[in-house]
Amino acid sequence: MRAISGLWRWRHNPLCRPTDLAEAWLAFSALLLALVLVPVCAALTGTAAQEALQESVREQRAARHPVTATVTAALEDSPLSSDPEAAATGREVRSRVLADWTAPDGTPRHGKVTARIENPQPGDRFTLWTDRQGRMVARPLDSATATTHAVLAGVGAALLTAGLIESARRLIVWRMVRRRYARWDQAWDRAGPDWGRTGTGS
Repeated sequence: MRAISGLWRWRHNPLCRPTDLAEAWLAFSALLLALVLVPVCAALTGTAAQEALQESVREQRAARHPVTATVTAALEDSPLSSDPEAAATGREVRSRVLADWTAPDGTPRHGKVTARIENPQPGDRFTLWTDRQGRMVARPLDSATATTHAVLAGVGAALLTAGLIESARRLIVWRMVRRRYARWDQAWDRAGPDWGRTGTGS
């Protein structure tokens, strides 16, 4: 940013080296490029992620169905486990139970499942997500969560784009500095044999 702020001041400065001006223009160009590319990449990535995730939401809602299951027995040898989705809020607890339920295709089912019941008792009812055949599946992704993931993808793309632009600018500046040092070394090598002699250059 200092190079950009000094760009106007350096225009007619006799002490300004061509490399100083080149670095300033490089920084200014990188800034303009970032201002254009960062929002574009963020928007494109976020939109693409949103479309893909919302399509996944629709597919999961079509393939997964909530059914009501009934507890037949609590599995006391299975410790309670926190629900990953509710761990942040600390509200719900899951426990392993034996339950009966009916699949969306009408097939009766029985098996070990996890229920969001702290102290399950026979006869307790709870909601279970299954596929068409009645097999347990995870709860389908909801639209709000999908949108949040899409926004995070856009933010990530923006940060990545900005990082790439800044890395490219730093790499170019590093090469310019190395080239400048190489020229200085060559100049010192040429001046070395005559250094300190009277009338040098006359």
